[in-house]
Amino acid sequence: MTVTKRILVTGGQGQIGLELARLSWPADVKAYFPTRDELDLCERHSISRYFDNTDWSALINCAAYTAVDKAEDEPGLAFLANAQGPAWLADTCRKRGIPLIHVSTDYVFAGEGPGYYCEHDRTDPVGVYGSSKLSGELAVTRGNIRTVVLRTAWVVSAHRSNFLKTMLRVAANEKKLKVVADQFGCPTSAADIAAALKTIAMLHLVDTNAPTGIYHFVNAGEASWCEFARNILRLSLERGGPTAEVEAIASEDYPTTARRPANSRLSTVKIERDFGLRPRPWQEAVIEIMDELLPPSMNSEEGQK
Repeated sequence: MTVTKRILVTGGQGQIGLELARLSWPADVKAYFPTRDELDLCERHSISRYFDNTDWSALINCAAYTAVDKAEDEPGLAFLANAQGPAWLADTCRKRGIPLIHVSTDYVFAGEGPGYYCEHDRTDPVGVYGSSKLSGELAVTRGNIRTVVLRTAWVVSAHRSNFLKTMLRVAANEKKLKVVADQFGCPTSAADIAAALKTIAMLHLVDTNAPTGIYHFVNAGEASWCEFARNILRLSLERGGPTAEVEAIASEDYPTTARRPANSRLSTVKIERDFGLRPRPWQEAVIEIMDELLPPSMNSEEGQK
């Protein structure tokens, strides 16, 4: 008799969670995506109650407080969702002896150094959001020995709110956009992150000695926000969608409540070595997203009128 392995996914309505829900899983594996009403990470009894009802095999935590600017005014809520909630999850997973795969961010770094950040580089967040996520990393790695932290950055998809969709929305009404050109990172597809999380989870389901610890996953290559915007709008124009001229500006010309890292580039050497995951170029990933948002019908003469 085949025993079904159950994977619990928190944050199922976010970009990565929605992509995890679109994946195909083996016949003996089923992923579950509870709503916040069903499982609230900010309430410990909610976590306990949900785990008491089912024998889970693994947990993928995609849930987070991600309002970077708003976090400066709501540090309590940010730390509750990004640190305390994950700590409760880790404790629960430890007691049940199951692996926890936890999604984190480039914001744990100050973003001031050159080159690509490696997992062992010094963390030094410059805002509440990054500090809360770093606290979450420490909580899950200390709280459950079978934990993988997956840091990523510049996440985009056809779902929810993200930079790619914002550029298309604004370009529909503006002929000229001003975009920061002195912040650099690795644009990353939520679908590719989801596939990486699945690979990690599946290995942990069959191997209790599978690698644990902190890993980076982003699509290959790099860009500034300005370069990224120009790429998006060029692809949109080719598909008959909205486009605009993009003017490069400095970060100081676009002030925000929370400071953004100037360098969000993450090295993926470790995850390639330990899990065999080789990220594709971000340009390929973006084309796939654009094809979903602006399907072939948009290329017709009718779509371009």
